[in-house]
Amino acid sequence: MSTVIAALLVFIGAFVAESAMVFLSRTFGLFAVVRERRCRVYVLFGKVIGVLDEPGLHFLPAKLGIAAFIVNLFGDCHVLDLRVDQEYLRSQPVNSEEGAPMGIGIWYEMWISDPVSYLFKNTDPRGSLRANVSNATVRCLSNMPLAEMLQTRHNMSQTVRAEVTSKSQAWGYQLGSVYIRKVHFRDVGMIRQIEEKVVNRLRQVTSAIKQAGANQVSIIASSAEREAAVEFAKAAAIRPATLGQAFHEIASDPVVSESLFEILETQRMLASTARLLLLPAGIPGRMLANLIAAEANAG
Repeated sequence: MSTVIAALLVFIGAFVAESAMVFLSRTFGLFAVVRERRCRVYVLFGKVIGVLDEPGLHFLPAKLGIAAFIVNLFGDCHVLDLRVDQEYLRSQPVNSEEGAPMGIGIWYEMWISDPVSYLFKNTDPRGSLRANVSNATVRCLSNMPLAEMLQTRHNMSQTVRAEVTSKSQAWGYQLGSVYIRKVHFRDVGMIRQIEEKVVNRLRQVTSAIKQAGANQVSIIASSAEREAAVEFAKAAAIRPATLGQAFHEIASDPVVSESLFEILETQRMLASTARLLLLPAGIPGRMLANLIAAEANAG
């Protein structure tokens, strides 16, 4: 039992000693740990004595000299984030060459390139960069033709980036990608007028398409009717010759000819709505008597 207690006490003592040693080592500047995409700037008595921007474990006396033992007690250690950051400025007010009130939304990236300049050359580098991007957008993109403003976003982005890059580098900030994400009208009344013009234009285009279709249908129908009329005319022209040839062939045989005409005459009489008066066969001189008798019977 005493062995277990002794081992537990030794473990606790070692843990406390290790924590105390690490605390004292950090306090008196024996080592420092720099994380990925981080930077440590050591300042002693108002003077920068060292910058650590490589990730890993660093032995401070080898980097800072003898000042490493007192920098944590009498100086400052600024830990900076070197990762890429981004920001979006909405609806920056500009006017086109035609006087249209426009709004431009601009997105940009930035990161710290010079930690010392970032800390001591500007009290608010991020705010200053934001203001410069906004001012450059308004100054460089105003009075552009409206069509060019709506179509050439890449060129506008390059113009703003070239304008701001030199100033941002002086403050320790590196400006990365710049992109014009949105170009829009700021006047509500103008937006309504544009919408009405677009709607009217769409109606005109729709009507033109319908009219073109109707015209095409009319042309096709007229062409078809013309071709049909030509064919009917040809048929009407060759019909007499065809019928004449057929009658000529029929007339060559008297029996067939007589039978055909009797059939045709019978069909005409059956199709007619006129009243028929049938006379009995007999002596021709009795025709009047036969007519009187037939009329009496009909009455």
